[in-house]
Amino acid sequence: MRTVALFRNVNQGQRGHPSTTDLLGALHDAGSGEAVAFRSNGTIVFDADAPSEVASRAVEALTARTGLTRECFTISMDELGRIVDAHAGEPDAERRELTLHRGGTIDIDDPAVVQEASRRRCVIVASSDGWTVSVNERERESNATPVIERITAAPATSRSLGTLVRVVDRFARPD
Repeated sequence: MRTVALFRNVNQGQRGHPSTTDLLGALHDAGSGEAVAFRSNGTIVFDADAPSEVASRAVEALTARTGLTRECFTISMDELGRIVDAHAGEPDAERRELTLHRGGTIDIDDPAVVQEASRRRCVIVASSDGWTVSVNERERESNATPVIERITAAPATSRSLGTLVRVVDRFARPD
C-alpha cells in the first residue's frame, strides 16, 4: 500500500535533526523497501503491506541510528488523495493544513474545540479518525499542530494543503 509518513519535528539538514539519509534508512531498516523523501520536513512516501507497523519500526530504527526520537504518523495515499480532492478547490485552500494525530475523531463542533482553535487563530473544518483539516486566519501560518496537541494531549504533526497537493500529484496522479 502506498503510504505517506509525516515525521514530527523534523527539519532535515539542520543540526539536531535527522537527515534525509537517516529517515530513508530507518524506513528501509523497518522493511519499507523503497522510500522517497518529499521536501525537507519529514514527509516520506513509501510502500508497505503493514504501514503502521513499518512506521513504528522506523521510529525505533531512527532512534538506533541517530539517538533522535521522532513521532511518525501515516496516512494512505488513497485517503490523502480524497482529503486533497475535498479541500484543494476551496477559496481558502492556501491557508488549509492537514494534521495527523492519534486522538480518534475530534468533534469539530464541541465548544471547547472551537474555542481552542480560535485562540490559536484557526478553525477546524473537517475531522475523521486520526486527522483534521484546519483553516488558518492568515496565510503562511501553521497553527493546527498546537491546537490538536492541546485537544488530544498527545503529539501531532501538520503539513500545508499545498504541500500535500504536490505529494498527491507527484506520487498518485497519472501523468
